[in-house]
Amino acid sequence: MRPLADVPAAFPPDRLAIVHGAARWTWGDLDRRSAQWCAWLTSRGVTADDLVAFALPNGPDFIALAFGTYRAGATPAPISWKITAHERTAIIAVMQPRLVVGGEEGPAPGDPQGEASRHVAASWKACTSGGSTGVPKVIVDGRSAGFPEGTDFIGIPANSCVLVPGPLYHNAPFSAAVFALWKGSTIVTMDKFDAVTALGLIDDEGATWALMVPTMMHRIMALTPTARACHDLSRWAMVVHTAAPMAPWLKQAWIEWCGRDHIWEVYGATEGLVRCWIGGREWLERPGSVGRPIGGGRLRILRDDGQVCEAGEEGEVFAMPPGGPGSTYRYIGAERRATSDGWESVGDIGRLDADGYLYLADRRTDLIISGGVNVWPAEVEAAILRHPAVRSCAVVGIPHPDLGQAVHAVVEADTGTLSLAELGQFLNPWLAREKHPRSLETRTQPVRDDAGKVRKGRLAPAP
Repeated sequence: MRPLADVPAAFPPDRLAIVHGAARWTWGDLDRRSAQWCAWLTSRGVTADDLVAFALPNGPDFIALAFGTYRAGATPAPISWKITAHERTAIIAVMQPRLVVGGEEGPAPGDPQGEASRHVAASWKACTSGGSTGVPKVIVDGRSAGFPEGTDFIGIPANSCVLVPGPLYHNAPFSAAVFALWKGSTIVTMDKFDAVTALGLIDDEGATWALMVPTMMHRIMALTPTARACHDLSRWAMVVHTAAPMAPWLKQAWIEWCGRDHIWEVYGATEGLVRCWIGGREWLERPGSVGRPIGGGRLRILRDDGQVCEAGEEGEVFAMPPGGPGSTYRYIGAERRATSDGWESVGDIGRLDADGYLYLADRRTDLIISGGVNVWPAEVEAAILRHPAVRSCAVVGIPHPDLGQAVHAVVEADTGTLSLAELGQFLNPWLAREKHPRSLETRTQPVRDDAGKVRKGRLAPAP
């Protein structure tokens, strides 16, 4: 096993490690700064297996603090720097970390460096999630802060250059950035995702791999072919998308642009119960699938009565990790949703085909029942995203005196003036009438964040 604490000093000190805007840190820079963070943390009482919560924006110091935490023998617990003080207080109350680090704190550039602890933290990350309920919970990973030599993770290359444009306080970008550095690759991060800037970075830095969410890929495909052709993307071998459903039409368009071997999807959850994996070539044979489990995890689809569904029958998705029940994580502030024999669910609805490929419908808690019709928001969102003026969207159910629930759409549109009638007319070829939004709110600001996430409980209009 190679500990994460050893990573900053493991590669030539003059080689490039982190690119963020104008900042270009070498491995020597990361080594020195993470050692300073280690000294600063230990001077404040951080010791083996403590949780260190921190709220920093994307940038080299975010990474240095994470590795300084590993060097102190502790576990990094990143939280969003954008949330309100009230939300942050609620998370900290649940997490109970040894130390909370804000954006104004930290060692000065000339401060002494600390000697790394020999202890390898029992967990390499503790990420937060509010899910659809907004109630904070902390997911403490079951893997220690080091990986066996030869470990692979969603195709991240060694000794190359990767683009991780999402917010690093989210699980997937954090995991990708840390693992890419563990493999000796340079990471390129961004303050905020912009399609033109991202393609420019891939070109300028020679990135061969990128992690994106469907919202980012939608914004890239919304560029004109001429704008996309301005950049040399010949070295960009692989994009991996995750975190939210991708509309099949968007995936098809991406395959036509970059080729079937360029695009890959990973489905899983922060809990690490199972990871499904599928490339564009395989997806064309099974459109809409998120793949089959890899690494020994197993899936089971259960009916409401707990019975196993037949192939092709929709139900709730339950998983069993290769190490057995409870082997991949522990919650702080939440309870597992599990069967009596240890199969767990994170709330998704889907089906398995006869060959074990998973097809998702949506989150169990997001289902809209309107006049007796089941409406999955992901299906409606995929259709709305076809509209050329729409940049991002989210769909929720709101109370309706006759139907029980009605479909409500919140749309980020270029003009901010898209009308309900215009949207309904556009959706006619793609959605049954009973699935159309009955109310619409348009915005000029993003509906989803750069991690592709949205807190749907906040989108319903005031009564």
